[in-house]
Amino acid sequence: MSLKKRYFKSDMKFFSSAAIAFIIASTSVLSGCQTSTVLNGGYIVDQQSLNLVPEGSSREQVLLSLGTPSTTATFDGEVFYYISQRRTRAVAFQKLKVVDQSILAVYFDKDGVVNRRANYTLQDGKVFDTISRVTPTGGKELTFLQQMLSGGSAASAARSLFGGGAGGTPQNPSSLR
Repeated sequence: MSLKKRYFKSDMKFFSSAAIAFIIASTSVLSGCQTSTVLNGGYIVDQQSLNLVPEGSSREQVLLSLGTPSTTATFDGEVFYYISQRRTRAVAFQKLKVVDQSILAVYFDKDGVVNRRANYTLQDGKVFDTISRVTPTGGKELTFLQQMLSGGSAASAARSLFGGGAGGTPQNPSSLR
């Protein structure tokens, strides 16, 4: 005796609906993993605006043509920096990576006249971090152990904690009772 499974129209309709739902769910899940983000930020310099500020232009003419700079520098004469960056990430939870960067620098002499213009790219130097808002400082950071060995502030804090005087010899905590 042979047993043969028979499929009815209602069974076939259920299987085709389940297959379509599975395909839709899998494509939406996979498309969520492949989100690529491109962020453009900063000042994008066009050639027409750049032609309006040749060497010998005044500071006011630069401000009218190019607008307010991204940042300025006042050491050894004034400099206007117009910064633009393009950052990407492959997946939504990844950190943004700087792919392209352009910095237009307009240098002024002491009379406020454009001395020269320069255009720097990512290949010209270090990535300019415009987001962290952290000012780099000179010197070096020491670990706790390095401070202890060098007699820095951590060593003096440890001496005061154990009751050590100016001589640097810590007292026995049991004698403090």
